[in-house]
Formats: sequence, structure tokens, C-alpha cells
Amino acid sequence: MKNLFLSAAIVLGGLTSFASTSSITNPIVKTVSVQDEYTEIKVVEVPTAVTDALKKAYPDAVLTKAYKNTASQYKLEVAVGDKVGSLYANADGTWIKK
Repeated sequence: MKNLFLSAAIVLGGLTSFASTSSITNPIVKTVSVQDEYTEIKVVEVPTAVTDALKKAYPDAVLTKAYKNTASQYKLEVAVGDKVGSLYANADGTWIKK
């Protein structure tokens, strides 16, 4: 009989350890995004190297807007048919992945 009470106490004691609550902490993650500020420029102000690269890569593309940042990188808004998108290029016409 003592063994029965002892084993019941051990089993109940073991089950209470599973029922205990643990505190979950949410770590605070700070992200800093560096975004180059682009200012709008006229389409005719885009260097010929960039427009030539655009014509070579996308012959049917129409350059609708252009932007430039302080690092002489260009953001080009282009339309190909009914699709509109943005491309990024350096002043020498090499494409930038963003």
C-alpha cells in the first residue's frame, strides 16, 4: 500500500513539471534600412550609357520617369507593354540589383 501511494506521488510530481508555465520573451529586433534618396530628373538628363543599356536589354521599353541619387545611381521607371517596373543603373549603364 505504501508503494502505491509512493508511486502515485512520484507520477503526480512528474506530471506537475510538465504543467509548469515557462515565460517566453520576445526579443526586440531593430532593423535599420538605409535608403538612398532619389530626386526626380528629366528623362533627357539620363546619361546615354544608361539609355543605351536600356535599349539593349529591353528594346520595347519606354522610359517614363527617371530619378538620381547622390551616388550618381539612376532609378528608371519603365513600361513594357502593359507592365510597369523600376530598374536601377549606375551612370556607366551597369545594372544594379535592389
